[in-house]
Order: sequence, then C-alpha cells, then structure tokens
Amino acid sequence: MLLRAYAGMLARGGRPNAYTFPPLLKALAANQGVVAAPAAGGAVHAHVVKFGMELNAHVASSLVLMYAARGDNLTARALLDAWPAGGGGTPVVWNALISGCKRGRQLRLSCCYFVDMARAGVARTPVTYITVLSACGKGDDILLGMQVHKCIVASGVLPDLKVENALVDMYAGCGEMEAAWELFEGMRVRDIVSWTSVISGFVRLGQADRAKALFDLMPEKDTVSWTAMIDGYVRTGRFREALEIFREMQFSKVMADEFTMVSVVTACAQLGALETGKWARVYMSRHGIKMDTFVGNALIDMYSKCGSIERALGVFKEMHSRDKFTWTAIILGLAVNGHGEQAIHMFYKMLRAFEAPDEVTFVGVLTACTHAGLVDKGRDFFLSMVGTYGVAPTVMHYGCIIDLLGRAGKLTEALETIGKMPMGPNCAIWGTLLAACRVHGNSEIGELAAQNLLELDPENSMAYILLSNLYAKSNRWEDVRRLRQVIMEKGIKKEPGCSLIEMNGTLHEFVAGDRSHPMSIEIYSKLDKVLTDLKNAGYVPDVTELLLMEGELHVFVASSAEICIIFAGFMLICVYFNRGNSCSNCDLSSGLKLIFRCNSVLSEDLLFSALPNQVTHLESSLSLGIVPTGVTYNSVLSACGEGNGILLGMQVQKCILLPDLKVENALVDMYVHCRVVTTWELFEDM
Repeated sequence: MLLRAYAGMLARGGRPNAYTFPPLLKALAANQGVVAAPAAGGAVHAHVVKFGMELNAHVASSLVLMYAARGDNLTARALLDAWPAGGGGTPVVWNALISGCKRGRQLRLSCCYFVDMARAGVARTPVTYITVLSACGKGDDILLGMQVHKCIVASGVLPDLKVENALVDMYAGCGEMEAAWELFEGMRVRDIVSWTSVISGFVRLGQADRAKALFDLMPEKDTVSWTAMIDGYVRTGRFREALEIFREMQFSKVMADEFTMVSVVTACAQLGALETGKWARVYMSRHGIKMDTFVGNALIDMYSKCGSIERALGVFKEMHSRDKFTWTAIILGLAVNGHGEQAIHMFYKMLRAFEAPDEVTFVGVLTACTHAGLVDKGRDFFLSMVGTYGVAPTVMHYGCIIDLLGRAGKLTEALETIGKMPMGPNCAIWGTLLAACRVHGNSEIGELAAQNLLELDPENSMAYILLSNLYAKSNRWEDVRRLRQVIMEKGIKKEPGCSLIEMNGTLHEFVAGDRSHPMSIEIYSKLDKVLTDLKNAGYVPDVTELLLMEGELHVFVASSAEICIIFAGFMLICVYFNRGNSCSNCDLSSGLKLIFRCNSVLSEDLLFSALPNQVTHLESSLSLGIVPTGVTYNSVLSACGEGNGILLGMQVQKCILLPDLKVENALVDMYVHCRVVTTWELFEDM
C-alpha cells in the first residue's frame, strides 16, 4: 500500500522530502502492508540518494534500520561507517542499527553493536538501553543483561520510568523473577507496563495464582495486561479460568485485540466449547478485530477440536494469507474428524502452494492414513519423510505408524517397527501396540507389550486394564483373576475419566463416580432408565471390555462421557418443555439411542426394525450440531442395507457432509444389498 502510494505521488509530479522516506523504510523493515523484496528496498534507497536525503539523520537511520531488520548487516554497517561525522555515526543511527538487528531476531549481534557503540565513543541514550535490554530478554541472555544494568546505573540515567520498565521486563523475560520483583518494588513510579511485565514473568514461570493476585492489585488495566492474564491461564492449562477472565474483561469495557482472541480461542479449543468459540468469532467481527494468520490458525484448530470441520474449512477458505501452520492445522483437523482422504488431498495442495511440511504436518498426514485405513500410503509417507521432505521421524511419528499398523491387524510388522526405532520406545508406543493386540486378540504380542509398558511405568493402570480385557477376550479367566489380584495387592487405581459439555454458554464438568453436580439426582435417574430400556430391548454389551479396578464386574458402567450425554439430553427436554411441547413427546431413551453407545447399538440386528427412528435421530443430531462420526454412518448404512431400507439409506446419504473412503464403501454396499442398478455410477464417482 505504501509503495503504491509513493509511486502514485511520483506519477503526479510530487517530490519526496525528509518526511516521506522514514515511514516507507520502516514499513519495509517491518513487512507491514508491503512486499518486502530486496528490490523494493534498493529502489527506495536509490531514490533517497537521487533526491539528496542520504545525509539526513532520520532518513539515514531508517535506511540502517531497514537493512539490519532484513538481515543485510554488511550494508547497514557500511551506511553507519560512511556517516560523515568521523565515521562514528550518531546515537540515532546506532540505535537504528541495534533495533534493526533485534527486529530481525539477530539478538546476539544487536548486543555486539551495543558494545561497539561505546568503543566508537558514541554516547548511549535511554533508547539504546531500552532496545538492548529487550534483545537480552528475548535472547535469554541474563549475563549481558546484568552488565547492561551496571552500565545504566553508572550512566546516571536512572530514575527513568521507561528504562526501569525495560530492566524489569528483561529480568522477567530471563526468568529471574526475584530480581524483577526487587526492581519493581523499588520503583518510585509504576505504570501499566511495569505491572504487566511482572505479571507476564510470573505467567511464563507457570505461577498463574501469583500473577492473578498481582493482577487484582493493579490500579489500572489495559488490553495488554488482560491478555497477559488470559494467556497465563491458557499456558498453565486452566482454560475455564481463562474464559472467566475474558468475561471479566468484557465487563471492564476494555477492548480485546487479536492477541487476546488467540488465547481465548485456544481455551475454547481445549475445552471443546464450540458455542463460546462461535461467540468469540462474532465478537471479532463486531469489533473489527482482523483475522490475521495467528487468529485464523487458532480458529481452524478450535473448530476442528470441537468437531465442526465445515466451519474450520470455511475459515481456511477465508484466509488471504496462509503459512505452514495454517495448512498443518486444517490437515490435522480433517484427519482427526475422520476425513482422511481430504486431509491427504490438502497435504498435496500444501506442497503445490510451496509450503514445506514439518514434523507436525506429518503427524496429521499419518493420522489421516490411520483413520482412513490407508496402510500402504501411510507406510510410504513415513518412509519418505527423511529422503523426500527432510523431516526426521520422532517418537510421535512412530506412534502414528504403530497405530496405523495395529488397527490394520499387522501386529508383527508393528513390533518389528518398534525394534527399528532409533530412540527408545516410550509408554505411548507400547500402550498403542497393547491396545491393538486387545482389539485383535493377540495375547502373545500383547503380553510382550504389557511387560515393556509396565517396566517403564509399573503403576500404569491402563496396562492392567488392556491386558485383563485381552485375557477375557481369549477366555483366559484364570489370568484375569490373577491380574485382578495383582491390582488389588498393589493398590492400583484407575484415574476417573473427566468430560466437559457446554450448554447455553456454560461449561459443565463431569467425573465418573462424582455426584457433586446440582442435577446429579436427575441425571443418574435418567441414566438408569436408559440402561434399563436398552437392556429390555435386548442390547447386550461386550462384558469382556468392562473389567473394573475395584468391586464386582457390572454390565453397565457410567463413564463421564455418558453422564455428559444424559445431562445434554435432559437439558434438551427442558428446551422442548419451555417451547410448549409436552415432555412425553420427547422420550429421552429413544432420543439418545443414536449417541449413547451409538456405534454398538446401531450395529445390533435388534434395531433393524427401528430404522425410520434411527434416521430421524440422525437428522435431529445434525440439526443440534452433533456431528456423527464415520463409524456412525457406517452402522446406519449397514442397517439400511441389511433391512432393505433403500429410501432411508438415501436420506442418510443426504446427511453425509464429507464422506471418507469407508463411508463411500458403506454406501456402495448398501445400494448393492438393496439391488439398486445405479450402484456402478456411485462406484465410478468415488
């Protein structure tokens, strides 16, 4: 924009002066709104010389800043050395050189120029100290920072509020909070920057409670201080409190910015708080907060983790500027939401956009292959990581390939892959293999995996559960009893599951076995009714999967996720009732059949007679924002095929938003079972 405006001025016969070039050069240095190509900077430099502005201190310092910020240190230093005042330059030009190196993330070089400035006999100014202290803080160079502190004391600059703030921020940035706190307490005058620097320091050390106590004492808060506190809770995994702080921020009438919203959206992603995340998007639009790359990436991640992949794709399409993190976020989102083929297609589009994939991108690609059952393609991607893309596989990538092979039943190959790992396999690797052995009933490899897992983590309750389920599946009941005895003797407890659900903008947390929720009586009452109805209908769960850590074996066990579903169903009944509908018209147990143990229930022959109800519930769940997985669609389509329900199957097909390979296969299979002659057309379109 600035280059275009400058060109327009020249075309109209305008003549630039000393006030024209500094903002243009600073914009080139910051890459703000201009194409920061070397040719652009060189052209502007040529115009500076042409119009005789190279001896103006502000223009010269802007030139030095631009070259240093863009990494051309030779030119930047040559301009400084060519300064007519004895080759030493002026403080303004030296400050520009130091600041430019800091902007270009050449932090060590920035500090070296600080030393050279003194050797050249040029007096340092408060701006010099502030700039180099910022470089020390960002570069975690506490020793040089302490030397600069001594220079400041000797120079007699203090007390200067901005320099004192820079000192506090430097010590806080280097994690030296005792020194930062001592300086903060000794300041005669403090402003918002002083308070925010200390709060940010405590946040970086994970001391969110201490940061919050200081935050509450602040006499005045601005956007930066609110954002620091919200980000602090996000960094320490206290996402609910982060959103509560954001709500307080709204009441204080302080406007959020894009940095605030990145933290807020991240908290929503971790909590699965889709409604709050959607509201945050509306807030940004209403208050003119631009969707830059960071905000866009956070939104894609949030929508993906909340299961709203269509909205994630919508944000992706809206973004004018994308980086490798954008592509990685959408690839991961598609992969974990069951759209493996689309994720791989997006990976190829990323390559065509000349974005280089990194290790996180390949986690998404391998996850996509796992969810789509693409064993050969996943193996090829894994083997090509180093040779083709220059990305060394980490333990996380090995975990993905073990999961891929394990799900496909290739357990021997998975074990061989573990043996070839350049690093030692961790608990996640052996746990993944053990889980695959439990699914496929391979006791031999399963016992080996469990043995290695328990050697790494003797108190790992999941290892005992998976191994006991594996024994039960193989009818090795004596081994089950032996394992239960070991569990009891060691006093091993399974950590209860925790689930969150968002209703009407409020987050509700449920822990298995906990009855502290205000609606616990109603929830467990409805849960008992659902379980009774399912049992009366003939549904028999796989009891080999239900070994408990204590007590006797029960057929039905309420997990935290199931309690969440019951609560959601109960609240939906309240919505129906408040709209004037009779509660009797909304049977909770039938309304929940699709989402409560849905993949197991829908697979049972006993429900074939209720196909119309299942399709109705599928459509209702979509309208309520509940996105069925590919497994759910496969179960319903299989039921339609077995029950010759072609019309209902066609209704289900309309509900499918982004079919993956398995869902498309289920569609073809359903049409074949129903003897539809257009099946071949569907097959050719795949």
